Amino acid sequence: MIRYCSQKQLTLAEFDWPFQTALDENNRWVKMGECIPWDELAEGYYQGLSTKQGRPAKDARLVIGAVIIKHKLCLSDQETVAQIQENPYLQYFVGLPGYQMEEPFAPSLFVEIRKRM
Repeated sequence: MIRYCSQKQLTLAEFDWPFQTALDENNRWVKMGECIPWDELAEGYYQGLSTKQGRPAKDARLVIGAVIIKHKLCLSDQETVAQIQENPYLQYFVGLPGYQMEEPFAPSLFVEIRKRM
């Protein structure tokens, strides 16, 4: 006998969203974010940028954090941005103030990031 349980898509109201409470302080991205010397890395990153020309730069923690995520998880540019967009722990890691549904930046920005680093 086969018992079939419908696999229809849940509505958002039906979906059990586990992040209604605070993020888990033991999460690997939370712990790693606390260990990285962000200010020192930002200083080195901003040294190569002009203060008088060009578009305003993305926040150094966002950029450096995204590069760390990309290489630690062996992701493509597009997949890195998608993972950050979907994961509140990664958003916390890159220094966003709260969960946001939109992309933190366009995947094509990685081309410029690689030139700067």
